[in-house]
Amino acid sequence: MNEPQLVAALRSAGCVFAEDEARLLLDEASSPAELMTWTARRMAGEPLEYVVGWASFAGLRVAVDPGVFVPRRRSELLVVIAEREPAQVVVDLCCGSGALGAALAARWPDAEVYAADSDPVAVTSARRNLPPERVFAGDLYAALPDDLRGRVDLLVVNAPYVPQDRIATMPREARDHEHRVALDGGPDGLAVQRRVVAEAPRWLSPGGRLLVETGRDQAERTAELFASAGLAADVETDDEIGATVVVGRS
Repeated sequence: MNEPQLVAALRSAGCVFAEDEARLLLDEASSPAELMTWTARRMAGEPLEYVVGWASFAGLRVAVDPGVFVPRRRSELLVVIAEREPAQVVVDLCCGSGALGAALAARWPDAEVYAADSDPVAVTSARRNLPPERVFAGDLYAALPDDLRGRVDLLVVNAPYVPQDRIATMPREARDHEHRVALDGGPDGLAVQRRVVAEAPRWLSPGGRLLVETGRDQAERTAELFASAGLAADVETDDEIGATVVVGRS
């Protein structure tokens, strides 16, 4: 299959960025047979990142296994904000593939970067992107080693924040392929955030920062959660990538 044929096939399947996807598939496939298999998977609606096995995020290739939350470009705002101040101990909570932790580890090679997720498949992916001994499985902070309590300089969190009744309206790549636990934020989208923010002060070092991605229409309520936990909060946005992050400090 040549490039024009591949572009036409992908476009017929509804792939908006058919030209870019075709070039990537051609570059990454190891044989014509693999290209055909990959093309069929993509045309069936499987996320491109699952097909090729990685996602581009903050200048890195991040390994992503099927079912795991695919890193979004909007989450790069978390990295941009984090970079403003160095941190020695970093935790990527609700880490998914560990993309945020991997991006910060690449920028701060001497930092201790840890990650945790409740989804075993996500933990497997994250252990491909970070030192495996620093990636933990479990429910939020319960997954972390207790000796991190009070030592975390930077806590970056992309917890699920899609309200339950909006999951059905998400693009099919997400709603049909990513594990629901990575998307479902409860009735108002803030169920997991509430738990994250409430316990954060126990884990942050003096002056430590909490960065939480949220929806633009949820930012005010997310900031209120910070205030309830005793954290001063600021909301930062990037309209170009559609990103909203609430930033707090202990």
